[in-house]
Amino acid sequence: MENTEASNEFTGNLLVAQSGGPTVVINSSVAGVIQEAGKHPEIEEIYGGLNGIYGILNEDLIDINDEKAKTIGALKHTPAAALGTCRYKIDFVNNPEQASKDMDRLFQVLEAHNIRFFFYAGGNDSQDTSNKIHEEAVKRGYELRVIGVPKTIDNDLPHTDHCPGYGSVVKYNATTVMEVGEDVGSMATDDGSCCIVEVMGRAAGWIAAGTVVAKRSEDDAPHIILLPEIRLNEEAFLAKIKETIDRLGYCIVVAGEGVKNAAGEEIGADKSKIDSFGHAVLSGAAESLKELIQGKLNLKTRTVKLGYAQRAAAHHASATDIDEALACGVAAVKAALEGKSGFMVKLVRL
Repeated sequence: MENTEASNEFTGNLLVAQSGGPTVVINSSVAGVIQEAGKHPEIEEIYGGLNGIYGILNEDLIDINDEKAKTIGALKHTPAAALGTCRYKIDFVNNPEQASKDMDRLFQVLEAHNIRFFFYAGGNDSQDTSNKIHEEAVKRGYELRVIGVPKTIDNDLPHTDHCPGYGSVVKYNATTVMEVGEDVGSMATDDGSCCIVEVMGRAAGWIAAGTVVAKRSEDDAPHIILLPEIRLNEEAFLAKIKETIDRLGYCIVVAGEGVKNAAGEEIGADKSKIDSFGHAVLSGAAESLKELIQGKLNLKTRTVKLGYAQRAAAHHASATDIDEALACGVAAVKAALEGKSGFMVKLVRL
């Protein structure tokens, strides 16, 4: 974001909201914002925006001041998005008229509730929305401190060492892939078997790559990892599967949902279905790979699509991830109170 440092001698109310796909730790960031905000008298009221920008446009705000400290603390271990989330884009490029109406309505709500501190927890599209709100506030002369709180299991936000949410999804996925490998490898078959585990991460292979962390030896699963950044070489892929089957009797493949073919097209994309941000809906990279393997190698192949489980598994959350997400919420409030606006909190490796 382009940033500004506003005058730090003013008071007002705070609004925090969540956006995009939830993570195991996004609520921990909200807890950090609320707990830190409660320590500063210049922040008078604390509001939560229900269902992100979509809810704010509908003036769906809740007063968080009345919530018990125990309830806020419990957010650290609560999955999904406690305030609700959305995928709503303020799109000045493709729909400028509606975007202008949205901004008018948004600032009408902010002014009505004297919101002077706004924190938005989310990934790439959410940070883009935060930036637009910051720029609009500057344009309108409305003193508003906007701080983005990073969140994405994809781990693809720039300028931060890693993203809250990533550590937990890797912990869950790596353990699951290891256990699936033990399961598949324990079944004796005449011709061998292959299992494809599809994980999230549309344009970034961090999640898929992270599944190696539980490997104890070269023969442990996963045996093959397919990343969205590297186009699929079908011949080399099939040869590696055959070599692994011949050696071990089974093969575990991890595929990022955005794996691309030699032409650069997502093999799992359903171009007939588009989401609110203009992205083709991904319907099944693993199934496409299964058809390829069965058609070329005549090999028994099963698929496992981890889906929402990987980002909702609070029972398998990383303690470090929880603590870092909380710290991001705290740091966001401190930055705003220092007069900063138009920033995103980042994690720096020491």
